Amino acid sequence: MMGRQMQTTVIQVDGSHPDEQLLLPAAVALARGDLVAFPTETVYGLGADALNNQAVARIFQVKGRPPDNPLIVHGADLATLEPLVRQIPPLARLLLEKLSPGPLTLVLRRAAHVPDLVTAGLDTVAVRIPDHPVALSLLRLAGVAVAAPSANRSGRPSPTQAWHVLQDFRERIPYLIDGGPCRYGLESTVVDMTGEQPVILRPGSVTVATIEQLTGLGTLTDAEAAARARTGLERQNAPRAPGMKYRHYAPRAAVFILDAEGVSAATPSCRGSGQPLAAQIAAWQSAGRRIGIFASEATLQQLCLPCQEAGKDSTGSRTDAAADCFSLAYGPCPEAVQASRMLFDALRILDSLGCDIIIAEGLPDDGIGSAYMNRLKKAACPADLQPSGDDYHESETE
Repeated sequence: MMGRQMQTTVIQVDGSHPDEQLLLPAAVALARGDLVAFPTETVYGLGADALNNQAVARIFQVKGRPPDNPLIVHGADLATLEPLVRQIPPLARLLLEKLSPGPLTLVLRRAAHVPDLVTAGLDTVAVRIPDHPVALSLLRLAGVAVAAPSANRSGRPSPTQAWHVLQDFRERIPYLIDGGPCRYGLESTVVDMTGEQPVILRPGSVTVATIEQLTGLGTLTDAEAAARARTGLERQNAPRAPGMKYRHYAPRAAVFILDAEGVSAATPSCRGSGQPLAAQIAAWQSAGRRIGIFASEATLQQLCLPCQEAGKDSTGSRTDAAADCFSLAYGPCPEAVQASRMLFDALRILDSLGCDIIIAEGLPDDGIGSAYMNRLKKAACPADLQPSGDDYHESETE
């Protein structure tokens, strides 16, 4: 299911000024139909020639990705993307001109030659121009449009550093380009531009306010888009963009959200016991659970818990058998940009330290905070811990 075993060649480059000679073998591999993982400004992507059906099929095989989950196609410029769509409406072109290259994906009506596997059989295709020197150089050298979901096993935290990719795909993919950590740390904003109003299918670093200011139109939310789909205006049940239907971003640990009301997961069935945080953590520790906390330095100081600090430079290989609580700070104060940049890295670090439960700080659900909370809520559905009264038990769900 995960693909054939092979040697993964890691190409290390300067993320700001990549040597194209170093990138050339990976570009040639992309053009001939191989998979290449590469950094973008958002997360690392797992790329294949978007018009090569066999190459695209390998993405789904290696990731274990459901076939009804569409892919985003990346191009080095607008000229690369235009042949993939029937037309670019004026407002969509405006957004591309103002916000690309950048963390923005537009859903447009597809051209007939775009493979169904890329679009999940929908009449639309998602396209974007990444704002990363390595990605743009690779795309230009390969000379093809590249379908590239995040370079992680489906459902796991998205990769924002090269070691995250190796953690999931070592000896599963031929090439990984290591261009350092990603700038934003969350996937791109996805906007459906096929109707009269922009529809935000996935929030990201390009905010709703920015979209509305540029277009002069109000936007629909993803929930409103889903309601429209239920009324039959959408012909199929496939999600129109990545991240809309399936569980995403989840580590092996159970994830809970720390907010003003205490600790809870994303759904009422997964809520904590309602105890004060220190008491709840003590109960988990008494049951043999290892705890990880991701929050700002100010929040961690306020919590005043005896946790061992987890280093930000961890590659996920360090464990401490004696510790039963780890803390990882993303910055001095509660702040969505820094929290977003570190979220997926923190989930992987705390997971690799053997944490059974991860408590992540919740933030106001607006602006960049909307994207942060969107990912955190999707992660906060315990994979191997489900509440039973005040007790927790393990179940194999992966």
